[in-house]
Amino acid sequence: MRRWLDTLAARTMLLMLIGVGIVHVASLYAYQHALNREMGLANETRLADRLLTIRRSVMRVVPGERESVAHEVSGGPVEAHWSATEHARSGGPGMALWEGLRQRLVVTSGDLLDEDIVIGANRKSEADPHFVLVSLRLPDQSWVNITLFAPEAKPQTGHGTVLSTTLMALGVLLVSMLVIRWMTTPLQRFAHAARTLYHGTDRAEVPETGPREFRDVARAFNEMQGRIRQLIATRVQTLAAVSHDLKTPLTRMRLRAETLTDRAAATGLIRDIEDMERMLEQTLTHLRGDRKDEEMRTLDLAALLTTLVNEAIDRGARATIIAGSSAILDGRPLALKRAFGNLIDNAVKYGGDVTVAIADTGSEIRTEIADTGPGIPEARLEEMLQPFTRLDPSRNPDLGGFGLGLSIAKEIMEGHGGRIALSNRPGGGLLVLAVLPKHASAQR
Repeated sequence: MRRWLDTLAARTMLLMLIGVGIVHVASLYAYQHALNREMGLANETRLADRLLTIRRSVMRVVPGERESVAHEVSGGPVEAHWSATEHARSGGPGMALWEGLRQRLVVTSGDLLDEDIVIGANRKSEADPHFVLVSLRLPDQSWVNITLFAPEAKPQTGHGTVLSTTLMALGVLLVSMLVIRWMTTPLQRFAHAARTLYHGTDRAEVPETGPREFRDVARAFNEMQGRIRQLIATRVQTLAAVSHDLKTPLTRMRLRAETLTDRAAATGLIRDIEDMERMLEQTLTHLRGDRKDEEMRTLDLAALLTTLVNEAIDRGARATIIAGSSAILDGRPLALKRAFGNLIDNAVKYGGDVTVAIADTGSEIRTEIADTGPGIPEARLEEMLQPFTRLDPSRNPDLGGFGLGLSIAKEIMEGHGGRIALSNRPGGGLLVLAVLPKHASAQR
């Protein structure tokens, strides 16, 4: 769930759903409240007009006919009677709801005062919650007593609101998906072009289409690709020239050293020349970077590591490997051989006994290279992955090294979409963890 919410599409849809949902529910509540209020006012107005019509009808006839007229104008939930006294008893539960009717009667009639209107239960019978009695005074001080049937209002259900909100949310979700797909497609093209550029395949131009902002970004990205590729091409040419120009005089120096009569001096000079050649080769390898011109193909990492461990054993190293039958992934064989060769050589040189363990987690291949050496100070673990970085020479100055093995391995791992990490083992020694995705589509 957290990984899904980490996408732009998911966050945009969630925000839109929450925002539209809140606004929609609030608007429905406001609309329903206003509708109920208007309906209440309309009902009060109609009821007041009918009560006043009954009062006028009764007061316009002689007393002997008033009861008969009151009976004739009754009907439905309204029953009217004429008497010399009021029958309503003021007050009682729920009478506050009828105050609006009282005010409407006073305003509409023009001759009724508050004391001319009594609203409440029938004082001659037990209170019935389904009835309310309204007594209206006539000019001759007699009264029209009107019984109103008041059924309990049924509570309104929220089914309509829920259905409306659900349909609204589904509509917003559908529109959001279409809009977000339209907006994020250029971003996906940028990501694909960046990966293609990183892995050194043919240049992938980003189409300069869409809104102006996307066109500007696409144009700038394409220009950046051109400059980067030109820079890489220039660097490769320069490295080739440097390699040729430096190796040629070193070869002449070796030939001349071999002709020296002082064999001790000749041996020392040849050793220095070999160190310079090795330093030159590692420096050029680092500057050349992870050669992306090597094609990606499916390989068995377990077999590759087994070969490297066996070669180390043949050179006299104490090394073992723990691996399953296979560990298949997409990668560049020569680059991975160089990376893991550097890691295993470092472990053999500085760490004594070496154990290489391979584990397939389903989507990744995890390789642990553990040694029994002195390890690395915690404060310098991250630093050791930087180029030309070495520990104090007292660790083992006779074994050489130029501080490039780990940085080259790190660059190759990252070029495959993987990662590398160093840590000290609880029992002593260094642990190098290399994680590689199994499929090229998982590369960053």
